[in-house]
Order: sequence, then structure tokens, then C-alpha cells
Amino acid sequence: MVNCGAMTRPSRFGSGVLAAILLWVPACATAPAPPREADVTAVVEAFYGGMKTGDTAAVMGLIAPDAVFLESGALETRAQYEANHLPADINFERQVTGTRAPMRVTFEDNTAWVIGTTEYMGTFDGNPVDFVSAQLMVLTRDTGDWRIRTIHWSARRR
Repeated sequence: MVNCGAMTRPSRFGSGVLAAILLWVPACATAPAPPREADVTAVVEAFYGGMKTGDTAAVMGLIAPDAVFLESGALETRAQYEANHLPADINFERQVTGTRAPMRVTFEDNTAWVIGTTEYMGTFDGNPVDFVSAQLMVLTRDTGDWRIRTIHWSARRR
């Protein structure tokens, strides 16, 4: 006669090996690299650099599909920004000089908040420009690349 209870009960040795394997497998998985400030500021600089050179594709490639833009009390979707606001931003960035102050970057997991200011001077469409713009960008990293999720701009005269 066969003792079925003895056949179904795992041995202590077998349980220990199984536990060790289960603990070892997650440790072997590649953990995402910790966020680096330089990676995030490079995205912000590439965003403004693309505007300065008029590279719409480069600018839009940095923006998440569900991004929202806030400026002058209005909200814009990614599509609205690309169609309406980006051409004006490119035109503006090409005509004036913007001097960016150092950015402040804060992380929480795969989210980064970037706060900065830019002093703009020059002439835009024949009119003098002299103001300070404050920017708040929120970026996320889902698949390794940082993408802009939202931008909020405000400005004040100097």
C-alpha cells in the first residue's frame, strides 16, 4: 500500500531550494538605472534647441502622447500645441535671445520636475522684448527615455 500523504509533502531540502530560486530570480532582473539629472536637463535643452532650429519633429519627439500645456490661463493638448502654439514658439525662439538660469530638478521614482527661468531680450516681429519666463516641466520615464508630460509657462516684465 502506498502512503499518498508522504508523496505529496515536499521535503525540507526541496522547499529550501525552491525558496532560494524564487529569491534569486528577481535579483537577476535588470533594475532600471537610477534617474540622472543630466538626462532630464538634456531633454529640456533638446526641446528648446529644437525650437531654436525650427526642428518640429525633434521637439514633438520629446513630448508624451498625452501631454498637456498650460500658458496664459489656457490648456492645450499635444495636438493643439503642435498645430497652434509650437509654430509661434519656434518663430519667437528664432528671433530673440534666451538666457536660461540653472535648472532645479527633483525626482520621485521615474518622474522629474524641472523648474527654471529664462531671460528673454531682443526684438520680436519689430517689437522690443525684455521679460523673464518661468517654466515648470514634468517628465516621466516609462521605457527608459524621458518624455515631457506637461509644461507650464508664465512670464513677468523686468
